[in-house]
This record gives sequence, C-alpha cells and structure tokens, in this order.
Amino acid sequence: MKQERKLHFQEGRRAQQQLENGFKQLENSKRKFERDCREAEKAAQTAERLDQDINATKADVEKAKQQAHLRSHMAEESKNEYAAQLQRFNRDQAHFYFSQMPQIFDKLQDMDERRASRLGAGYGLLSEAELQVVPIIAKCLEGMKVASDAVNAKNDSQVLIELHKSGFARPGDLEFEDFSQPMNRAPSDSSLGTPSDGRPELRGTSRSRAKRWPFGKKNKPRPLSLSPLGGPLPSALPNGPPSPRSGRDPLAILSEISKSVKPRLASFRSFRGSRGTVATEDFSHLPPEQQRKRLLQQLEERNRELQKEVDQREALKKMKDVYEKTPQMGDPASLEPRITETLSNIERLKLEVQKYEAWLAEAESRVLSNLSRHSRPPDPPASAPPDDSHNSSRDHKESPEGPPSEDSQDTPIYTEFDEDFEEEPTSPIGHCVAIYHFEGSSEGTISMAEGEDLSLMEEDKGDGWTRVRRKHGGEGYVPTSYLRVTLN
Repeated sequence: MKQERKLHFQEGRRAQQQLENGFKQLENSKRKFERDCREAEKAAQTAERLDQDINATKADVEKAKQQAHLRSHMAEESKNEYAAQLQRFNRDQAHFYFSQMPQIFDKLQDMDERRASRLGAGYGLLSEAELQVVPIIAKCLEGMKVASDAVNAKNDSQVLIELHKSGFARPGDLEFEDFSQPMNRAPSDSSLGTPSDGRPELRGTSRSRAKRWPFGKKNKPRPLSLSPLGGPLPSALPNGPPSPRSGRDPLAILSEISKSVKPRLASFRSFRGSRGTVATEDFSHLPPEQQRKRLLQQLEERNRELQKEVDQREALKKMKDVYEKTPQMGDPASLEPRITETLSNIERLKLEVQKYEAWLAEAESRVLSNLSRHSRPPDPPASAPPDDSHNSSRDHKESPEGPPSEDSQDTPIYTEFDEDFEEEPTSPIGHCVAIYHFEGSSEGTISMAEGEDLSLMEEDKGDGWTRVRRKHGGEGYVPTSYLRVTLN
C-alpha cells in the first residue's frame, strides 16, 4: 500500500506538471501577441506620418507601408497562435480538474479504505490472540503463586547440604603443649621442637602456623604437621607409639613437610575448587561423599554401556543365524569382525564395572567410618592412633598395623572444594509428555503420571530409557516408549 500510494502521488504530480507546462506556453504566446501588436501599431503610425510628410520620397513611403503591412501580418499570426494555445490550455485544465484529479483522489480513497479494513482485521486478530493468551498468563501466575506458597526453606537447605557435603570428619582436639619442660616436650604443629643436643631453636614469624577457619578471608593453604585425620603427628602424641621419624631432627621433618604437597584444611573460601588438584580415575582427590556420588554415576554409565553392547551382540547373533539359514540375504562371515569387537567391548566394560564397584565399596566404607567416628565422642589424642582410612584406594594396599609411610604423612589433610561445586544444574534439552502411567520401583527410575509434563535431561542412548526431571523435583529414568518427546 505504501508503494501504491507513492505511485498515485507520482501520477498526480505528472498531471500537474503537464498543466503547468501548458500554462507557461500560453503565457509565452500571450506576450508574443502583445509585442507583435505594439510593433504593428508603431509601424502603421510611422507609415502614416511619412505619407503626410511632403518632404518624404515616394520610396520611403512605400517602404514604411510594406513594413506596416508585415507587422500587421505577424500580429495576426500571433493572435491566432495565442487563441489556439488558450483553447488547448482550457481543455487541458478542464481535463485535469474534472477527470484526472478525481480519478487519483478516488484511487487514494480506495487504498485508504482498504488500509483501514486491513488494520481493523489486524487489530481483531490481535485482540483474539490476547484473549486466548490472558487465561494462560493467569494460569501461569496462579501456578507461580502456588509454587511460592509451597516453598520449603528447610527442605531446600537440606537438599543443598546433601548435594555439597564433603563427608569428612571434624578435626580432633588440639593437644596441650607443655612449655615448662623445654628439654622433653614433643614437637607439634605450633613449635619447631628442641634438637637432640639440647640447644634451643629460634621460631621465626614466617614459620608460624595459623589455623584456617571456614569463613576466614583469603584463606591461604599453609603446611601443617598434622596426621591425615587432622590431629598431631604420631611423634607428638605423649605415650604413643614411636614414629618412624622420631629419631630425626624435628626441624628437618618440618622442612620436608613444608617442601612437600601443602595440606589444606576444608574451607568455604571458594566454591570454584582447587585448580591445581590432579583428577584421578577413582576420584580419590574428591571428598568421600562426592567421590561416592561420582563413582555411582560412572558405574551406572558403564552398566548402561554394557547392556547396550550385550543387546548389540544378541542382535548380531540373530542376524548371523538369519544369514546362515538364508544365504541370499547376506554373508555370515561379514558379521564376525563386529561380533568380535562387541565381545571385546563387553569384556572391557565388565572389567571397568568390577573396578568401579571395588572403588565404590572402598568409598562407602570410608563414608561409614567417618560417620561412625562423627557419631561417637572423639577419643583423647594420646590414645588415638593415626587413621589413614580417608586415603585413596592405593594407600589401602599397606598393612593397617604398620606405621604410616612418609607419603601418607605428606598427603593433604583435606583438599579444597572440587570442581563439582561450580557445576550448575544441567539445563533441560527439551520437554516431554507422559503418554502412559509408569511406577518407578527400581533404583534410578522415577514415577510419572499419564499426561504429566516433564523436562528432558538426556536422550535415549539406545537402551530404551530416557532421563527426565519432574517439575516438583526428582530426576530419573523412564521408558522412552512411554513419552512424547520434543527437543529444544
């Protein structure tokens, strides 16, 4: 319509321009007729004056008469031209005002009426859409109101605690350091001790041992001569079993500890985790509870992959039987490489499942031991031997009765928060609707009602199960055939 309106205005301007050009031509012919008339009258007066002059020659009189006749003829032609131009202009002007302009105005009026009709139809569609959307918005607001009324701060905080708890036990009590016996006191984490020759040692301010508090500012890891449980070294325990380092200089022991991996106390300094922590396959660099969760996740993934490979092997066997019974459908020997590859994958996955199951059992035993130590009152430091139950699975190869090795003494007390704490909840990749009711009774599954809207968290990987999340909390696997899935 904008282009149509532009064309109509251009047509009107062209017609108006033509009328203006005709008016200019009329003005030119009018001025020419006026000029020729004055020239003809002047020539006639000159010829009459010479005719009455007795001194004028006959030749001058004849010449003046001819000039007057010529001017009169030119004036007559200009008159005829002016009259024709005036008649043409009047005709064009009448056509412009009585025909062209009304037609253009009629076209503009018709266009504007069509524009108004279309605008009206558009506003009607807009109002209908708004009327359809308003109940949906009202329903959403009602749902938001219900959800806000159903907020349970206690439950939410408990869910957050369960998600981020480390599983570590609280550190034990600090032991009393008897400075009244300078020759016999035992070295601890706050003193450099006394060498065997009895000479006192200086304790510089740079070697001070500051305790790290959970909510302190700028908690920097400092080397502490503590056992893996957070207590003092075995050599610092009065009446305790002698340490392998008891015969060495305490200053040398502290120097070695400070040069080794710096232990870190658990802190809330940052949820970003320790960037320098080396990730291991058994997740022993994580806190016990987080390690158990990650091992469970890896074990579930390996079991799903194993089931997928088993199903593929069965399918290949059936296909091979069909080829053997009906050779024209294919060569059975062509399936042998794929069957061999599937069998090797099954063996590899079985070994990995056994490995993760062993690691998971160790992690669960560590969590249970931490919980049992946490539930009973702490033993006195003098009778509590160092426990290396929180070390990685590789440390469990040592004898429990034997003294702790130097490596176990230098391992970090606690590692800082792992990268898991900066992982945000996975965003859904789509949504789905439950076609049938499903009762999730087995581990890892989740129940759903028919017609329930769910968030799609992970697509079916070929095993017939899809991971979903319910709107009111809860996440697990449901049969893919029970869903109608829509990806984002």
